[in-house]
Amino acid sequence: MSTAEKSPGGEEEASPRAEAFVDILGRFPAGEVEEPLSACGIDPTEEVAEEVLKSRVCYSRPKSAVRFFRWAARSITHTAYAWNLVVDILGKAGMFEPMWDAIRSMKKEGGVGVSIATFASVFASYCARGNLKEAAAAFDVMDGYGIKPDAVALNSLLSAMCRVEGRAQAAQEMFERTKATVAPDADTFAILLEAWEKEGNAQRAKSTFGEMVVRVGWDAGNVPAYDAFLSTLVRGGQLEEALKFLQVMRTKGCFPGMKFFANAIDLLVGKGDYASAMAIWHIMVSEAGLVPNFAMYNAMIDLCCNAGNIDYALSMLDEMPLNGVFADSVTYNAILAGLIKHRKAREAEGFLTEMSKNEQLPTSPNCAAAISLFFKEFNPSAAISLWRCVAEHHITPAEDSARELIAGLLDFGRLTEVKKRADEMIDMGIELPQSTMENMKRAFAKAGRHEAYDHIARRLKRR
Repeated sequence: MSTAEKSPGGEEEASPRAEAFVDILGRFPAGEVEEPLSACGIDPTEEVAEEVLKSRVCYSRPKSAVRFFRWAARSITHTAYAWNLVVDILGKAGMFEPMWDAIRSMKKEGGVGVSIATFASVFASYCARGNLKEAAAAFDVMDGYGIKPDAVALNSLLSAMCRVEGRAQAAQEMFERTKATVAPDADTFAILLEAWEKEGNAQRAKSTFGEMVVRVGWDAGNVPAYDAFLSTLVRGGQLEEALKFLQVMRTKGCFPGMKFFANAIDLLVGKGDYASAMAIWHIMVSEAGLVPNFAMYNAMIDLCCNAGNIDYALSMLDEMPLNGVFADSVTYNAILAGLIKHRKAREAEGFLTEMSKNEQLPTSPNCAAAISLFFKEFNPSAAISLWRCVAEHHITPAEDSARELIAGLLDFGRLTEVKKRADEMIDMGIELPQSTMENMKRAFAKAGRHEAYDHIARRLKRR
């Protein structure tokens, strides 16, 4: 197997030497690899050894990896990174006794020291197998290997614990046990808050957040902690409280990340809370300096249109491409629907022209509603123009648009146009309702144009 298929460690392309060694490790049993390694005529180097140990083959064949490591050690002095890879390989395989033997050998090896990275691997390996007590015990013996436990080491342990489903409480207990001797930092609290978010425990999140503020204060760079905390409150149905905490954060110059803002805006839009959603939007864009995503733009544009703030919706539409976000049919139709809802006929006509230029089609419901609006606002030519768009682009279902067009044309006494469009509708396979036909019959009869109506009626019967 090629070392291009790397495991945990690296993605860089392997050298031919490393490829040759990995090939041998993949083809021979662990107890037989030394002879072909020696016979291949290739000398290992420190860099090549690291490449080999990072390979998937070594992680899937830990005994072969150890054999290679020992064989290469006859010719080279392994780097601290190579030693850590062996520790990681053994830990990932659950071979904990050999893993500790390797760590003890590292301690004795001149020039190679056990590091926090070594123990971070140990913590991760134990926790991945659910052995959280052993991971905690490893933290307790770090001093014996010349490493003073600090916040970085503690954070590695807590992070490993929190990756295990449902074990945030174990991480919290470890934090409580060590905080008197190991000073936590902002990352410590971010890890715990993210764990409470994952488990949806708003009460514990509040407690952790409060302690964070007391111990490490406010830090504008601690976005993950603020994001996790407020997202936990939102997830727990405490949106109002989350918004109150956000206001406090603002006074300290601190803000959460995109996750919170996206969730909060989604909920506020769902509730139709225009004022709160706009307030959050302005904080996100103007103060936190975050760029909204496509879904957020569409949601806010729709909300603004429903609330009648079409101008702001249009400004967001113009702003989208500047932020690398491009409107789609949903975006355009939300604005068109807003214009129609608030009876802005002239603006709707102009916006339809812009939609056409941008190759965006109105939806069938918007077409019917716009045609009705144009007639009510005494603009039959705009209604006819929109109907042409419906017919040309086959915007379906077209029955409602057809009904509104005929009704409007009859109201304006445009009987010649009625006959023309009715013929067109019949050609399109559109069913004209009985009420529409009766209105047409009365209008044509009143104008003494029975033959025009009879022509339409005959055509419908022949279908």
